[in-house]
Amino acid sequence: MKINKYFIVAGLCTASITSIISCKKSSFDEFYRDPSKIKEVSADKQLTGITYAFRELVVPSYWNYFVIMRSTTIRYVQATGWANESNQLIPGGASIQDRWNNYYAGLAQFREFEKVYNKLPEAEKTQMRIFYIAAKIFFYDQTQQIIDLHGDIPWSQAGMLSTNNGDYTTSYAKYDKAEDIYKTMLDDLKTISTELINFPTLSTGIASSFKIQDLINNGDVTLWRKYCNSLRLRMLTRVSAAPNFSTRANQELGEIINNQSNYPLTLTNADNIDIDIFNSGTDINAKGFREGLESWNANIAGKVMIDHMLDKADPRLPFIFEPGEGAGGKFIGLDQSLPSSQQQTLIAGTTANPSKIAIYNRSTYSRNEFFPGLIITASEINYLLAEYYNKNGNNTAAKAAFEQGIKQSIALFPAIRALSTDNTSTAAANPTDAQINAYITNIGWGSNNLQLIATQKWLHFNVIQPMQSWAEVRRLNYPVFTFRTEVSDKQKTVPARWNIPATEVNLNGTNYEAVKANDNLDTKLFWDVN
Repeated sequence: MKINKYFIVAGLCTASITSIISCKKSSFDEFYRDPSKIKEVSADKQLTGITYAFRELVVPSYWNYFVIMRSTTIRYVQATGWANESNQLIPGGASIQDRWNNYYAGLAQFREFEKVYNKLPEAEKTQMRIFYIAAKIFFYDQTQQIIDLHGDIPWSQAGMLSTNNGDYTTSYAKYDKAEDIYKTMLDDLKTISTELINFPTLSTGIASSFKIQDLINNGDVTLWRKYCNSLRLRMLTRVSAAPNFSTRANQELGEIINNQSNYPLTLTNADNIDIDIFNSGTDINAKGFREGLESWNANIAGKVMIDHMLDKADPRLPFIFEPGEGAGGKFIGLDQSLPSSQQQTLIAGTTANPSKIAIYNRSTYSRNEFFPGLIITASEINYLLAEYYNKNGNNTAAKAAFEQGIKQSIALFPAIRALSTDNTSTAAANPTDAQINAYITNIGWGSNNLQLIATQKWLHFNVIQPMQSWAEVRRLNYPVFTFRTEVSDKQKTVPARWNIPATEVNLNGTNYEAVKANDNLDTKLFWDVN
């Protein structure tokens, strides 16, 4: 979270800064609707268009939380509690379809960017190179996430409708193997990372334009270097146990980690990669978080997370959760082993005896209209470093990185709470050094270290980054959760992946045949080898 970053959506409305700040959705759509219908775009504006297309996958939104994650990824890692229901481990068709559609809308924007960029004269390409680099890094981040949901996807030939001049008959895309896409992205990110080491200083005009159009890092090239290398660290770690990647991953992880002057990483909250919200009146805002997380009791605290935080005296607890109205200040999580009828009674409570079940802190989370869209945080990167050092036998460095990850996480939540103008839940006092040190001592270090790291990732991601959390739980097999199922349930275990959406099967059926055999919930992704 970069406190000094300001939020301007410029180049999207033609008027003063005041008018730009108050752009409406129609103004965005005028520039960033279906690329096949756009008569004139530019590379700098298209970078903003890509960010806008993916915005609801980054900044907390009603659609992403309520429609997609509430009944899928958030449940799979028990980041919340919920009233059990039949077939609850089968991802719904609407969740799958909407998530897929959003990614491919963003992919189409990226293809349009490539089309515009590739037509530029060579001198202009050189000037606009930083926009292309930034677009690629962000696009690859979103691509990794969709692969980690589905595995093989249409990619190298996807989103070409505009490039093919609107010819649908030549625009049906073949499926690329997940491993091949990962390799292409890792190759390209490595090249970009090397290029950025001695990247030329931006001209005054380009620097000004980049600062305006870059809604993620505010035109800061150093932060884009950190984003690139931190994304590489995440991706390389995820594939590090896969047979076709293990040698490469271990080598490149070592190169990055042991030479951070050339390959800087996001190690403090000041360098977190995110989309900050400074004007909730713009189209990129967190106002939908309230209904997305609170509707249908989607903000219920789960017993596993609450009990762990209580047992270890986690100082983040009052920032992440608030006690149930009838709990007398105690934090009580919902037990997922109970029958649905009992859970519903506990959740609802009565007028005379209000519910004792804790919920996610509304002032920190759902009613915080300035909640940032977190992409990569210092805690995640420190935990990845701790895992690398632990695997390679450097216990001292592993322990130091692990504890730094905890400290950065503990510092992050009060900072997010401080952004909020809502006081539904009274702000807790900031954790003291004594509380932080006691928590670290309570966690311990020295045995089951990988499990400790995985658990801290899970706590840190909670409902903020459930896609990353679910991927890491599948990869590491920690933490371990128990789910209540019924005899009639068709799916009795957490899925290993999502299905391909129905519209893709129906509309791109010929190409779908190549992946049909693996299109089931129990076929693991290539990196899921534990």
